[in-house]
Amino acid sequence: MTTQEVADKLVGYCRQGQFSEAIEALYGNDIISIEPDGAPMKEVKGLEAVKQKTAHFNSMVEEVHGMEISDPIVADKFFACTMNMDVTFKGAPRTNMQEICLYQVEDGKITREEFFFTPRPQG
Repeated sequence: MTTQEVADKLVGYCRQGQFSEAIEALYGNDIISIEPDGAPMKEVKGLEAVKQKTAHFNSMVEEVHGMEISDPIVADKFFACTMNMDVTFKGAPRTNMQEICLYQVEDGKITREEFFFTPRPQG
């Protein structure tokens, strides 16, 4: 798959709330996932670790009220999109979480992802 095809598929999965399916179909075994300082998991490596990180995030969510994913912007082997989530985390007030998501593609698989957002305070 080309970078554009991977980007379009990822956005499609995300718009359907199918994050686990996206990971299974599009991520490489040696994926590196990076979150900003202050996030619960700063960096994880490997497909299984990304799956665990996703499960951890899901365990923190009480309810997703809405989500919007932009169309991807593609250049070379990279693409970016924005994600806005209206979400209530367990033990926290409802919030609008906005982030920029940047991905790198090698041989038709996502090999690196990095998220840019302001983490909510933990605890």
